[in-house]
Amino acid sequence: MASAQLGSFKVPLVDNEPLKSYAPGSPERRALEAALVEMEQQLPFEVPCIVNGKEIRTGKLAKQPIPSDHARHLCSYHEADSDAVAAAIEGALVAKAQWEAMPWNDRAAIFLRAAELVSGKYRYKLMAATMLGQGKNAWQAEIDAAAELTDFFRFGVKYVEELYSQQPPKNTAGSWNRVEYRPLEGFVLAVSPFNFTAIGGNLPGAPALVGNVVVWKPSPAATYSNYLVYRILTEAGVPSGVIQFVPGPPLEVVAQCINHPDFAALHFTGSTLVFKKLWKDIAANVDKYKGYPRIVGETGGKNFHLIHRSAEIRNAVLQSVRGAFEYQGQKCSALSRLYVSSSIWESGFKNQFLSEIAAIKVGPPQDFRNFMGPVIGRHAFDKILHYIQKAKDAGGEILIGGTGDDSQGYFIQPTVILTKDPRSVTMQEEIFGPVVTVYVYQDDQFDDLLQLIDDTSA
Repeated sequence: MASAQLGSFKVPLVDNEPLKSYAPGSPERRALEAALVEMEQQLPFEVPCIVNGKEIRTGKLAKQPIPSDHARHLCSYHEADSDAVAAAIEGALVAKAQWEAMPWNDRAAIFLRAAELVSGKYRYKLMAATMLGQGKNAWQAEIDAAAELTDFFRFGVKYVEELYSQQPPKNTAGSWNRVEYRPLEGFVLAVSPFNFTAIGGNLPGAPALVGNVVVWKPSPAATYSNYLVYRILTEAGVPSGVIQFVPGPPLEVVAQCINHPDFAALHFTGSTLVFKKLWKDIAANVDKYKGYPRIVGETGGKNFHLIHRSAEIRNAVLQSVRGAFEYQGQKCSALSRLYVSSSIWESGFKNQFLSEIAAIKVGPPQDFRNFMGPVIGRHAFDKILHYIQKAKDAGGEILIGGTGDDSQGYFIQPTVILTKDPRSVTMQEEIFGPVVTVYVYQDDQFDDLLQLIDDTSA
């Protein structure tokens, strides 16, 4: 029920969600361990499509394996078929008028409530689903599924309030100019990735917050955590039909959506290759659409560290280890190419870097001693090892790691490749795994190296 408009409302002050440490014996450690035990006892779960608030079980089941123990799966989910996707689109368009007409403060209250549910009631359940289903350790799950998702919802409200307050500063005599920030004509397609539960919530959440309706296709490898996020949004008060949850085969679901005349926007996070393909497909369809679709996307790349001869070695080593191997290098921001001054390399960086990496423990995320967990699945495991072999074939030297074990889970040891060719394959192509390639440059080459780094980015 919409609230009265007899006041000018201002949203509460927001701040970043405080991070918990999960130290041994701490209350949050016990709560998370209990959530993991409970989830492992109850799995596998069954996840339906949710269209217009109703569960749809198509009978076409796919599984989300547990990457640290691939003989088990976290959930089975019903893949959306063409009828389900069509119903999702049409239902969203029906829900659109009432949702965009809802007073802003009511929409804001819904998402602030969702933030409270993520931060409190469902914190450890979301984290457990992210650890088991996506292979994150406790800290990576905390900063993602708990803190970042909470911040997305809270700060989204704050920034929309600021956007809506941007109004014409002057008016001509006898007139009052006002600006309304209307939602798009049509529906938004949200295509979310496996590597961040928070992004799974933000890609449909941000467009919905400003009055749009959304068809949400989650990553198959993050289905269960994303399903929990959908349920949280529903509990918080998002009406039926505003966000439609349609897990399923990516090519078919996405193609049906972007071929629809009411397609209004793509909100995407994923690979560069896929994003470029979708951009081309949308451009080819422009004559079909009732409007001009917006395209918003974030993709991967080849993040780098450039270590100058003046660098403080210990700090550079630790930040490079974290940048390369947190969450097994499965972040768009992960360090994958490392340029080190020869004087720094030989005066301690190399030995400290390899020593820190040798101490990294790799294993299931339920064991809190493990810094690294599994890569997300079979395709990633094979692709990463293939790149390591390509680097070796091209003359690269494996300084540490270079091996994998898929007997139980998809585990790859943290790997450092030393190359003499700054344009070698692993210095240019995205790997998305626990692999960093090092190029040692002469100190007097620093200025020239800057252009080379830019030229070899993905």
